[in-house]
Amino acid sequence: MFGLMDLLSLIVSAFIILPVVILLREMGYFLMSAIFGVKNPRLTIGSGPRIVKIGVFDIRKYYHLFSWFSFDTIKRTSKFAYISIYASPILLNVSLALTINALLANGMLEEYRSFWDRFVFYAMYYVLLDTIPMMTVNGKPNNGMIIYEMIRYGKRIDYNNEPFIPATSDVEEQYQKDMKELAKKVKERWEED
Repeated sequence: MFGLMDLLSLIVSAFIILPVVILLREMGYFLMSAIFGVKNPRLTIGSGPRIVKIGVFDIRKYYHLFSWFSFDTIKRTSKFAYISIYASPILLNVSLALTINALLANGMLEEYRSFWDRFVFYAMYYVLLDTIPMMTVNGKPNNGMIIYEMIRYGKRIDYNNEPFIPATSDVEEQYQKDMKELAKKVKERWEED
């Protein structure tokens, strides 16, 4: 039976654990891309209207439902660099999950065991979704498919002309365009009423 404690667990999972796992996953891109010298990196958390932009962090209204990493150019362009960047969220989540699991197995973190068990679950959930090569609903490859294509063919083969990771400048330009269009629609709606 679904009780009050289950509801509390769901709230903690949805509004604390899941967003933190997603943020850490996206940070994997950020950390690895710094090694390969990207220009204009940006970590966008969420979707919709911007709440705040601080340095490389762009926080949106719908904070954990859709997040991504973008950059304009990369200094060291090689097959290894791209594979490393796309494997980085997988490696970060696996490392975190295994570390936390080892701590739990050795009797540490027992006081908050259910919290950390759920954290490991969500971290491994994203590893699974990132690792198995597949195309997403919008026709773009997931990280596993990108890595597979880079290893097998040395390039993207899905005939999609959009870059794997959109350029930060392009993302910002599209965001500004979308916000102007949204403002126009809101204004038209107010004028109708």
